[in-house]
Amino acid sequence: MPKTRMLALIAFNLVVAGCASDQQLLADDQANAVNVATRRGQFELSCPTATGIVLSSNLLQPVLWNGIERAEYTVGVEGCGEKSTYVVVCQVDSVSCLAVSGRNNAFSQ
Repeated sequence: MPKTRMLALIAFNLVVAGCASDQQLLADDQANAVNVATRRGQFELSCPTATGIVLSSNLLQPVLWNGIERAEYTVGVEGCGEKSTYVVVCQVDSVSCLAVSGRNNAFSQ
């Protein structure tokens, strides 16, 4: 196999592996993010049976060179006739997550 073709194949594999690793990073922190948002939602909605689900996720690039990489999740929490959304930001490779308020809506019945 020619040397240039080998280098091109290696470069392609690195690009594909990089895409997969972003998805893996998001998947690794997802359970923690849902747990943090659900606990906050249970408190704010006064509903200990409320449950959460990930609505979207995104890997945020560091703001500064050599900065902290973060994962951002939008989590919906519902229970006891109410629902709320939270934006949860987790530091990659850490158990540290922060859930900030989103919207809180009562179900129309």
